[in-house]
Amino acid sequence: MSTQLLAGKRGVIFGALDNQSIAWQVAEVCAEMGATFTLTNAPVALRFGSLNELAERLNAEVIPADATSIEDLENLFTRSEEVLGGKIDFVLHAIGMSLNVRKGKEYTDLKHDWMLKTFDISAVSFHKMCQVLYKGDHMADWGSILGLTYIAAQRTFPDYSEMAESKALLESFARSFGYHFGEKNHVRVNTISQSPTMTTAGKGVKGFTEFFDYADNMSPLGNASARACGEYCATLFSDLTRYVTMQNLFHDGGFSSMGMNPKALK
Repeated sequence: MSTQLLAGKRGVIFGALDNQSIAWQVAEVCAEMGATFTLTNAPVALRFGSLNELAERLNAEVIPADATSIEDLENLFTRSEEVLGGKIDFVLHAIGMSLNVRKGKEYTDLKHDWMLKTFDISAVSFHKMCQVLYKGDHMADWGSILGLTYIAAQRTFPDYSEMAESKALLESFARSFGYHFGEKNHVRVNTISQSPTMTTAGKGVKGFTEFFDYADNMSPLGNASARACGEYCATLFSDLTRYVTMQNLFHDGGFSSMGMNPKALK
């Protein structure tokens, strides 16, 4: 896209791993639209992904941070302000991981210490992130904070396991912090409920390929791609959506409003 919708905006993007990541696509779109930003992921993820390649291409600095660590987050946002030359206009939280899902544990036989780790990484990290931004006064007036979520927060998808509860918690944190940030300096906080997307993490869920096809058939517009999600995020980072806050916004081709599509029965 040639539009400079985000010209002059400064941001921080969490969670890009490789070119299949939604966060990776968000970064590419934001760069095309004139934004400058830092990129971050956990140190262990940086060893397995290709984030440095993206950073070099987009002229963005990578600042490693464990999103469950307050100290790491404080360093991330302080350093980002130094690198970018001012307060932060937008932040994307695109983080989620479940050891129970990775290990194929059934929902009725989850390891609860792993579940707590899932909650910390996938949801509590969002609260920690917002708290550090809030207390450190890192966000510019009328800024925008986004978290990526999924419809399993509202409906039952058995193989999504305790990630469903993580997303429900994430959405609740966004609503609660949306109030506090709005009162403080007009910063809005929202979540985007994205279609099933062929990311490295998504493909780790049992039966994902079959469900991807089902959702594509159920949705009148089909599944939204990672690139399309990046474009939607850009609109929510822009000044055109300054009064949208505390919302869970479905970006799923209409899947969330469908009861049944005859195509899905064929």
